Amino acid sequence: MTPHRQPSAARASLAPDLSRRAFLAGGAGAAVCVIAPSVRAAPAEMEAAIKAFTGGAAIAPGGVTVDIPVLLESGNSVPMTVTVDSPMTAQSHVRAIAVFNERNPQPNVGVFHFSPRSGRAFVSTRIRLGDSQKVVAVAQMSDGSFRSGEIDVIVTLPACVEGA
Repeated sequence: MTPHRQPSAARASLAPDLSRRAFLAGGAGAAVCVIAPSVRAAPAEMEAAIKAFTGGAAIAPGGVTVDIPVLLESGNSVPMTVTVDSPMTAQSHVRAIAVFNERNPQPNVGVFHFSPRSGRAFVSTRIRLGDSQKVVAVAQMSDGSFRSGEIDVIVTLPACVEGA
Protein backbone atom coordinates (compact mmCIF):
# COMPACT_ATOMS: atom_id res chain seq x y z
CA MET A 1 0.00 0.00 0.00
CA THR A 2 1.51 3.32 -1.00
CA PRO A 3 1.00 6.43 1.10
CA HIS A 4 -1.22 9.15 -0.29
CA ARG A 5 0.86 12.03 -1.64
CA GLN A 6 -0.34 15.44 -2.65
CA PRO A 7 0.58 16.69 -6.09
CA SER A 8 3.57 19.02 -6.08
CA ALA A 9 1.42 22.06 -7.00
CA ALA A 10 -0.74 21.52 -3.91
CA ARG A 11 2.31 21.24 -1.66
CA ALA A 12 3.73 24.44 -3.07
CA SER A 13 0.51 26.33 -2.29
CA LEU A 14 0.79 25.31 1.39
CA ALA A 15 4.23 26.96 1.74
CA PRO A 16 4.18 30.49 3.19
CA ASP A 17 4.61 33.35 0.74
CA LEU A 18 8.04 34.59 1.81
CA SER A 19 9.94 36.95 -0.42
CA ARG A 20 13.70 37.33 -0.38
CA ARG A 21 13.30 40.86 1.05
CA ALA A 22 11.13 39.60 3.95
CA PHE A 23 13.60 36.80 4.65
CA LEU A 24 16.56 39.22 4.76
CA ALA A 25 14.66 41.70 6.95
CA GLY A 26 13.83 38.93 9.43
CA GLY A 27 17.46 37.77 9.48
CA ALA A 28 18.70 41.32 10.09
CA GLY A 29 16.23 41.75 12.95
CA ALA A 30 17.40 38.51 14.55
CA ALA A 31 21.03 39.59 14.21
CA VAL A 32 20.29 42.89 15.96
CA CYS A 33 18.64 41.02 18.85
CA VAL A 34 21.68 38.76 19.24
CA ILE A 35 24.37 41.43 18.78
CA ALA A 36 22.75 44.32 20.71
CA PRO A 37 23.81 44.54 24.35
CA SER A 38 21.21 44.13 27.06
CA VAL A 39 19.74 47.36 28.35
CA ARG A 40 19.96 47.52 32.11
CA ALA A 41 19.55 50.29 34.63
CA ALA A 42 22.63 51.39 36.51
CA PRO A 43 22.85 52.01 40.27
CA ALA A 44 22.82 55.76 39.51
CA GLU A 45 19.44 55.36 37.77
CA MET A 46 18.04 53.56 40.82
CA GLU A 47 19.29 56.37 43.06
CA ALA A 48 17.63 58.92 40.74
CA ALA A 49 14.34 56.99 40.87
CA ILE A 50 14.49 56.88 44.68
CA LYS A 51 15.25 60.61 44.79
CA ALA A 52 12.23 61.27 42.55
CA PHE A 53 10.00 59.24 44.91
CA THR A 54 11.26 60.99 48.06
CA GLY A 55 11.58 64.44 46.53
CA GLY A 56 15.19 64.48 47.71
CA ALA A 57 14.25 64.05 51.39
CA ALA A 58 16.56 62.17 53.75
CA ILE A 59 15.91 58.44 54.15
CA ALA A 60 16.41 56.73 57.50
CA PRO A 61 17.64 53.16 57.11
CA GLY A 62 15.69 50.52 59.04
CA GLY A 63 12.08 49.83 59.88
CA VAL A 64 11.49 48.24 56.46
CA THR A 65 12.01 44.51 55.91
CA VAL A 66 12.49 43.22 52.37
CA ASP A 67 12.16 39.44 52.18
CA ILE A 68 13.41 37.75 49.00
CA PRO A 69 15.36 34.51 48.71
CA VAL A 70 19.03 35.54 48.65
CA LEU A 71 20.07 32.90 46.10
CA LEU A 72 17.74 32.40 43.14
CA GLU A 73 17.99 29.82 40.41
CA SER A 74 15.81 31.88 38.06
CA GLY A 75 14.89 35.57 38.01
CA ASN A 76 11.64 35.01 36.09
CA SER A 77 9.21 34.91 39.02
CA VAL A 78 10.73 35.92 42.34
CA PRO A 79 8.52 35.99 45.46
CA MET A 80 8.98 39.16 47.49
CA THR A 81 7.40 40.59 50.63
CA VAL A 82 7.92 44.01 52.18
CA THR A 83 6.87 44.79 55.75
CA VAL A 84 7.09 48.17 57.51
CA ASP A 85 7.06 48.54 61.29
CA SER A 86 4.13 50.90 61.87
CA PRO A 87 1.14 51.01 64.23
CA MET A 88 -1.06 52.02 61.25
CA THR A 89 -3.10 54.49 63.29
CA ALA A 90 -4.53 57.79 62.05
CA GLN A 91 -1.60 59.61 63.67
CA SER A 92 1.17 57.25 62.51
CA HIS A 93 0.87 55.11 59.40
CA VAL A 94 2.54 54.21 56.12
CA ARG A 95 1.31 56.18 53.11
CA ALA A 96 3.23 54.30 50.42
CA ILE A 97 5.92 51.70 49.81
CA ALA A 98 8.02 51.98 46.66
CA VAL A 99 10.27 49.14 45.47
CA PHE A 100 13.33 49.73 43.30
CA ASN A 101 15.93 47.49 41.69
CA GLU A 102 19.45 48.14 40.55
CA ARG A 103 19.96 46.26 37.27
CA ASN A 104 16.63 45.68 35.50
CA PRO A 105 15.77 47.73 32.40
CA GLN A 106 13.54 49.93 34.60
CA PRO A 107 14.60 50.79 38.18
CA ASN A 108 10.98 51.19 39.40
CA VAL A 109 9.29 47.95 40.42
CA GLY A 110 6.10 49.43 41.88
CA VAL A 111 4.46 51.76 44.37
CA PHE A 112 1.87 50.44 46.84
CA HIS A 113 -0.44 52.88 48.68
CA PHE A 114 -1.84 52.48 52.22
CA SER A 115 -4.10 54.21 54.73
CA PRO A 116 -4.72 53.61 58.45
CA ARG A 117 -7.59 51.33 57.40
CA SER A 118 -5.11 48.99 55.67
CA GLY A 119 -4.45 47.38 59.05
CA ARG A 120 -0.78 46.67 58.39
CA ALA A 121 1.90 47.80 55.98
CA PHE A 122 2.59 44.57 54.13
CA VAL A 123 3.10 43.80 50.42
CA SER A 124 3.43 40.36 48.87
CA THR A 125 4.06 40.00 45.14
CA ARG A 126 6.32 38.43 42.51
CA ILE A 127 8.89 40.36 40.51
CA ARG A 128 11.35 39.67 37.68
CA LEU A 129 15.07 40.16 38.18
CA GLY A 130 17.37 40.52 35.19
CA ASP A 131 20.59 39.86 37.10
CA SER A 132 22.17 39.67 40.55
CA GLN A 133 21.41 43.01 42.17
CA LYS A 134 20.23 45.09 45.10
CA VAL A 135 16.49 45.50 45.75
CA VAL A 136 15.47 48.52 47.84
CA ALA A 137 12.10 49.33 49.44
CA VAL A 138 11.36 52.88 50.63
CA ALA A 139 8.37 53.62 52.86
CA GLN A 140 6.75 57.06 53.03
CA MET A 141 5.34 57.67 56.50
CA SER A 142 2.35 59.85 57.41
CA ASP A 143 4.63 62.49 59.00
CA GLY A 144 6.48 62.93 55.68
CA SER A 145 9.58 60.97 56.71
CA PHE A 146 11.04 58.07 54.74
CA ARG A 147 12.46 54.71 55.86
CA SER A 148 14.23 52.07 53.81
CA GLY A 149 15.30 48.46 53.70
CA GLU A 150 17.37 46.61 51.13
CA ILE A 151 18.65 43.18 50.21
CA ASP A 152 21.31 41.88 47.83
CA VAL A 153 20.11 39.01 45.64
CA ILE A 154 22.16 36.55 43.57
CA VAL A 155 20.43 35.32 40.40
CA THR A 156 22.02 32.38 38.57
CA LEU A 157 19.66 32.45 35.54
CA PRO A 158 18.55 36.03 34.79
CA ALA A 159 15.06 36.80 33.51
CA CYS A 160 14.62 38.07 29.97
CA VAL A 161 15.48 41.72 29.57
CA GLU A 162 14.23 44.25 27.06
CA GLY A 163 16.35 44.68 23.95
CA ALA A 164 17.81 47.96 22.71
